[in-house]
Amino acid sequence: MPTYMYTAKNTVGKLIHASIDAASPELARTSLRSAGFTVYELRKQSFYEKDYNIPLFGRPKTKDMAIFCRQFASILRAGVPVTTALGMMEQQAGNKQLASAIRVMQGDVEKGDTLAAAMGRHKKLFPSMLISMVAAGEESGNLESVFVQMETYFEKVRRTKNSVGKAMIYPCILLVVMIAVIIVMMTTIVPMFKETFESTGTELPGITQFVVNVSSWVENWWWLLIILTAAAAAGLTVFSRTRPGRHFFGLLSRKTPVLGKLVVQSACSTMCRMMSLLLGSGITLLECIDLTAANMTNIYFEEALTTARGLVAEGWALNVGLRDTALFPPLVTNMVSIGESSGDLQGSLEKLADFYDQEVNDQTAKLLAFLEPIVILIMAVFVIIIVLAIYEPMLGMTQAYDQYLN
Repeated sequence: MPTYMYTAKNTVGKLIHASIDAASPELARTSLRSAGFTVYELRKQSFYEKDYNIPLFGRPKTKDMAIFCRQFASILRAGVPVTTALGMMEQQAGNKQLASAIRVMQGDVEKGDTLAAAMGRHKKLFPSMLISMVAAGEESGNLESVFVQMETYFEKVRRTKNSVGKAMIYPCILLVVMIAVIIVMMTTIVPMFKETFESTGTELPGITQFVVNVSSWVENWWWLLIILTAAAAAGLTVFSRTRPGRHFFGLLSRKTPVLGKLVVQSACSTMCRMMSLLLGSGITLLECIDLTAANMTNIYFEEALTTARGLVAEGWALNVGLRDTALFPPLVTNMVSIGESSGDLQGSLEKLADFYDQEVNDQTAKLLAFLEPIVILIMAVFVIIIVLAIYEPMLGMTQAYDQYLN
């Protein structure tokens, strides 16, 4: 089927340049107009403009999911059928893997599958929470509202991640600078002074001899250092994906000063936000807990929710199940209890999510203030050791020279 390039204004008034598959230019123009597009230009795609669908590295990010939900909601709001909407979404998707999946989904929906079922065949790209929400939206006939809610959810998750990421940029830059300074001093400056020290024939101070030995080792075995570092990084990555590794790093992150509080607050924010959205879409409480547990990054919170789910299945209230795990703060269990008593659990969870979103931002700022001086202090210690190693023998030689003159 031929592909046509077009320039058109979409349903939200944005000018876009994309492509569409159609049997003829007339059918392509008709399809675009039925989707609410105002077509300005339409021409057959040339050889050099063809898209060979070379996938980009990595899965769609949170930002991609937010854009996907926002665009889908806008198109559905214009009264466009789901199959046509998927065709338009494929053309606008910035991620090649996502575009490829949408193309397959369009074919599945045209064959009679629901959108949720079609998305469910691409679980590596679409979060289980999004799939469940879409299923609930299709069942209730409120699919547009579901995509609006999920866009809000993904945007808040993205902002939280960006907040944490920005807080870590400065300490990481300092760490890289520190490593670079140490490498330069060990491979350039120390060897220069090493020759001078050795020419004197005097015994070097302990700290100087230690730095010289380290410098010599780095000069001769730098390749081994790179291999060991890469092997350690790969080993830790593989280990972190195993169940014992997830327990180890999960416990480490929870018990680390300052960071541990951020981990708990972030987990509470994620749990409350997800459960609030899922409950609002009409999904049962047990299903909400299952889906939320599956999306928790820290295995301890995943297991805690699984334990709470078992108690809820036995007839206990959710707040009792959460309190029994001894992992969630009292504020969470108390607010959940109030929500269950008043019959507005979704509202209580939403308020908790908003509260913990702000707490995550505040704690991130505290983490940055905690890390900055530590990194600077470590850098200063290494630099001072190297400076002392160079300065001490020079001072000794100066004193010996003065004594010789006197």
